[in-house]
Order: sequence, then structure tokens, then C-alpha cells
Amino acid sequence: MKPARPAVTPGGPVGRLVVGLVVRLVRALSPRARARLAAFVAALAWTLRIRRRVALDNLALAFPERSPAEREAVAQGAYRTMALAALEAVTSDLLSDAEVARAVAVVDWKGLDVLLDTRQPVLIASAHFGSWELFAEVMARRGIAFAAVVRPLAGAFNEWVVENRRRAGVELILQRGALGNMLKALKRGLAVVQLVDQSLPAKDGVFVPFFGRLASTTPALSMAAIRSKAPVYVVLAARDGDALSMTVEGPIPVPDTGDRRADLTAHTAAVTRVIEQAIRARPDQWLWLHRRWKVAAPSDGQPQQHAALDEGRVPQGPQ
Repeated sequence: MKPARPAVTPGGPVGRLVVGLVVRLVRALSPRARARLAAFVAALAWTLRIRRRVALDNLALAFPERSPAEREAVAQGAYRTMALAALEAVTSDLLSDAEVARAVAVVDWKGLDVLLDTRQPVLIASAHFGSWELFAEVMARRGIAFAAVVRPLAGAFNEWVVENRRRAGVELILQRGALGNMLKALKRGLAVVQLVDQSLPAKDGVFVPFFGRLASTTPALSMAAIRSKAPVYVVLAARDGDALSMTVEGPIPVPDTGDRRADLTAHTAAVTRVIEQAIRARPDQWLWLHRRWKVAAPSDGQPQQHAALDEGRVPQGPQ
């Protein structure tokens, strides 16, 4: 039997030493100094044109009505969001409970807080939007037991990220063959969280509209909802100055037409639509550096072929 792939593949000894020193230095900085560092890193990445063309091409597809200058401003804001999220991934545990309470506001939980506090099965969709790492910290500080579906990571920095997630009490479920473990986690009273805004190979995803174009999207969360009957919510944490505003939408009902693939696709589309609406309102908060539309949709009239979905399984993701 093939051994399970680890959540993170360690970096080499030199890389681990260097990254360890840098991360410890970052952790020693004040919150204000870390914010200034994130701004510097974002500006440097923009100046060096690191994935700048990807971000601007994505924004041109999503917002053709905006001027090039407006799209550049959004892209630069996205670089700052990314830099802050990266630092928060290795420093969120340094915040006191009082600081977390002051920094994060939830206007309306829409009943999700009751489900979480009473450990009822619930599925949460989120995205690389605002501060997704601090969102996990907020959940953990509330004493909420949850699992997160993740892609395997690699490298010394990601070792720190994974360790920080585990320290917060997050149970990690690898994306490959995730459905079974998602259902087991739900049965144990854990909430299951998945970021659903990244591209998948065509054989592994379902194609749903995203900013007017079909994008290959993970079906795992929606399949878990169909199998478990657990309610589905979308939770996003947008930056609002030095604070975060967490928005909750849902529950997102799962269609029940008798056509599993159609229901799965329709529900995935509904979840994606909520995320798109949030991005349209705060476009500088999303990960435009990711090639969201890199996988071509089936040609007109050609159905998506997903035998695994017909059998009630989620296909395995990329290695």
C-alpha cells in the first residue's frame, strides 16, 4: 500500500536554517513593524514583476470595464494582501485573545455560530481572500474543533505554516482522496473548511462560472454536502484597515433533482457565486496571482466526463 503523503515536504537543511532565522526575526517584530515589512515585500515583488503579468491578465478578464491604471491599483493591493497573509501564517499565534477579539468583527453569523458551538456537522467554504490564515486562528480561539482540506505543501517556510495550523488545533485533510476523511470528520462533530477558489485539472474539477468565464473548481465540498446532508456556509475575512470583517453567507442549499452531477455542479456554482460577489466588492483582497482560468473548459456541447462523481466519489487531486 502506498504510504500517505505528508501535509508538508520538509526543505533542505540550509533552507530550513535560513527560513527559521528569518521567521524568528519576523515573530520578534511588533505588529506595526510586521505590517511595514509586508508592505515592503509586496512593493518589492511588484517591482520585480513577480507574477505581475498573471495578475494583470486575470484582472483584465474579470474587470474589462476598468482602466489599466485601476487594474494596476487593484493588483498592487492584492500583493499587499498576500504579503500580510504570508506573515500572519507564521505569527497569528502571537496575538492575544483580546487582540483577536478587537481585530475581528462578525456582523451576522446567520446561525453558523450555534452549529459550531454545539459541534454539529457543518461545511464551510472559503477562499484566498483577505486574511484566510487569521480566519483559522479566530475559529481556534473560539474553541471550535475543525478540519481543513489542504493541498500538500513543500519547503521550509511551509513547514512553519503547517506547524502553526496544527498548533491552533486544525486537523489537516489532504486534498487527494479527501471525501472519505471529510465525512469522517463531520461524523466526529468537526466543522470542515475548504478553500474552493483554485484551479484543478479538468478531470478533477467541475466547470462553473467565475467572473463570466468557466473555471475548473473542486467538487469536494459540494459532494460532501450531498453525502452528509450537512449545511454549507461561505465565510470570508476581509481586511478593513487594521481589523478584519468576517462575513457569513448561507446555508447554501443543495439542489435535489435526482441528477447527481447536475446538482453537484449547481451547488458548486452557487458557492462560487457568493465568493465572486465578495471579490467584486473588494477586488484587492483576492489572490489574482493565481491562474484561475488556466484549464480550458470542455468545448460547446461536450459533456464533462466524471465517472468518479457518478459513483459518489471525489476524484483525486494533483500529486
